[in-house]
Amino acid sequence: MPHTTPSRTLTSWVGLAAASVALTCSLLGHSGSAQASTAPSGTAAAAPLAVAYSATAPTIDGTNLDDAIWQQATWQPMPYLMAGSKPQSGDFTGRFRLLWDEQYLYLQAEIVDDVLWDSRPNPLEAYWDDDALEVFIDSDASGGKHFDNHSALAYHVALDNQAVDIGDDGKPHLYNAHVKSAWQRVASNNPEAPYPIIWELAIRLYPNSYTDAKPLAPLTLQANQTIGFMLAYCDNDGSDVSTGKTPSQSVREHFMGSHFIQPVNGDSNRGYLDASVFGKLRLSK
Repeated sequence: MPHTTPSRTLTSWVGLAAASVALTCSLLGHSGSAQASTAPSGTAAAAPLAVAYSATAPTIDGTNLDDAIWQQATWQPMPYLMAGSKPQSGDFTGRFRLLWDEQYLYLQAEIVDDVLWDSRPNPLEAYWDDDALEVFIDSDASGGKHFDNHSALAYHVALDNQAVDIGDDGKPHLYNAHVKSAWQRVASNNPEAPYPIIWELAIRLYPNSYTDAKPLAPLTLQANQTIGFMLAYCDNDGSDVSTGKTPSQSVREHFMGSHFIQPVNGDSNRGYLDASVFGKLRLSK
């Protein structure tokens, strides 16, 4: 969108290079353009994705893809171009899986990103132009406009693990109490992607009537609950710095997501405005 832990752990841009391409066959299929991407399973109208219940909460530490708890969950791809240009597979490739219990929706993502970029010390400044995992949540899957209300949320989870969204005053706010986040680069056995990121989140859900002035308690999740959901990744490689921009002026180059969004006047970046473009989850038990 022109749309993270009290202080930033990254106060300047970070460039971490790792030669990397596609993770596995399940991650193939990047679209050439948002308009060209078509896949019924990745649209808002598709049947809800079943999310398995976990009697044991996973540890949110971003360290282990082989954790037995996560083997209950099925990997999902992030192949859809939502804004910017299509990245090469070594520039960005992503997949994720989900679990739930009564307190949290849990997310584990595996991300290939050859350059990590966080150029702004202020977590509320142009946060969409730094690398971030963006989680779209609509707790009752009711859809509708949500830019300046909390009937749905679009958490931009930054590299410093802080979560930002637009408040009901139309200004960005931190919602760190809503999202626990941890990530690490972890060595893999894949020589083409030796250091992918494992990024894990525990996300609380809130009722539509939540406001910043009168915050409400998080919801208790229940079996068969339907939730609006979409995941995206903001990817900035700092390429435009070579054109004379400072790191803090650099803009996002790629915006890739889990669901195809029908463009409006050529624009597929609609998730921060309208929850009707989200996909759906069904909590199974």
